[in-house]
Amino acid sequence: MMRSLWTAATGMTAQQQNIDVISNNLANVNTTAFKKSRAEFQDLLYQTIRPAGVTNNVGAQYPTPIEIGHGVRLAATQKSFSQGEMSTTDNPLDVVIQGDGFFTLQLPNGEMAYSKDGTLKKDAQGNLVNSDGYYLQPSITIPKEATSIVIKENGDVAVSIPGQTETETVGQIRLSKFLNPAGLESMGKNLYKETEASGEAVEGVPGYDGLGSLASGMLESSNVSTVEEMVALIASQRAYEINAKAIQTSDAMLGLANNLKVI
Repeated sequence: MMRSLWTAATGMTAQQQNIDVISNNLANVNTTAFKKSRAEFQDLLYQTIRPAGVTNNVGAQYPTPIEIGHGVRLAATQKSFSQGEMSTTDNPLDVVIQGDGFFTLQLPNGEMAYSKDGTLKKDAQGNLVNSDGYYLQPSITIPKEATSIVIKENGDVAVSIPGQTETETVGQIRLSKFLNPAGLESMGKNLYKETEASGEAVEGVPGYDGLGSLASGMLESSNVSTVEEMVALIASQRAYEINAKAIQTSDAMLGLANNLKVI
């Protein structure tokens, strides 16, 4: 059996996986604070027919080897945490991180998750939560009598209370950062989970120790570029077609060999 059949098959599988990644990027082009992924590939093992440096029958040394590869495989999906564009919402509970850092949220099972999505809301008790009702950590409760909310660059949450001349600070939004954010596990729902590869979360005050500052009344858009993804999609489609053509050619060559007759 010709090895090119299996080699081209790995190429088709790899391009299918590449299109899967691109499709997910395009599907989330309007998802708040979505971070695009990029498929990364590696070549497979090689069969060495003749190693470099061996001496031939006349005493000369071959400067290059004869190696035949066996295809390609998906090595990683690299997440890009570059900043997306800012969009104004005029909602005081919409918060964007200008720079590095993640919001910390508590899941129903007590574990912590991390997010770039700053679409905060109040629950029935006035606690700040995300769209799924997960509590922001450290927890912040907005008094029911508050008439306005201001979130400052350093994360301080101030409210106006009727009868008081000055605003009252009811808490501070803190951010978390990771040594290797690309190592975070994507959970869906705009959430990430800490892993051994990402390192432990380091909490801090927005605007300090390498953490980004906060801006209220704005949201971060997806960092997906539709044009770039469409170009990558076309390139991946052509590569898929070329690998399919290699399989057809190999099959045709096998057919010719099978039809040979000894005269």
